[in-house]
Amino acid sequence: MSLDVLRISPWIASAVVALGVGFLLRRSFHWIAVGAVLLFAALNAAAGIYVLNHFSDARWSPEGMASLSAPSLAGTPLVGEYLEPLDTALEGVVGGVNDFRAFQQALPITLDFLAVSGWALLVSVPLVIVAAWISFANARRRKADVTTYRASVDALRDDLEQVKRQIAAGCATHPARSGDEGDYRLTGTH
Repeated sequence: MSLDVLRISPWIASAVVALGVGFLLRRSFHWIAVGAVLLFAALNAAAGIYVLNHFSDARWSPEGMASLSAPSLAGTPLVGEYLEPLDTALEGVVGGVNDFRAFQQALPITLDFLAVSGWALLVSVPLVIVAAWISFANARRRKADVTTYRASVDALRDDLEQVKRQIAAGCATHPARSGDEGDYRLTGTH
């Protein structure tokens, strides 16, 4: 994975997730935007950690920057065989210097990713406030709708009780009929 692909990946992944989830959950787009920004911040932080974990990778070093190598003292005439432990120590020191140089070259790239992640987190704070305000307004509107529906149901229930009382009062005032005329019901069937 090249450095350019690593830099573009968080943008692409955040956009794809935001579009995919936004298509599925259209009503909570404000929270999807917050999630996309937080995902972008997390992916940039992960990319920075990836660069630090693989700091010896050649992708982070500028082109033309060759690693150092230790001179071999083992080939020295007469005393070469006695200098082999010194060769091993020199290779260790040079390896440490190469690791330090690789870390030094990877550190700015890591800091770039972490800085972008920090800016994304900074942008997410006002987004969270706006999303919370929108959610609060939606909840207040839904609560008002439920209160209106409850009032309508209570009014309809009162009307139904009045109709029942009128029907019951109307049936009690009719004179009693003789049994051979048939059973009369209020449902309309005779």
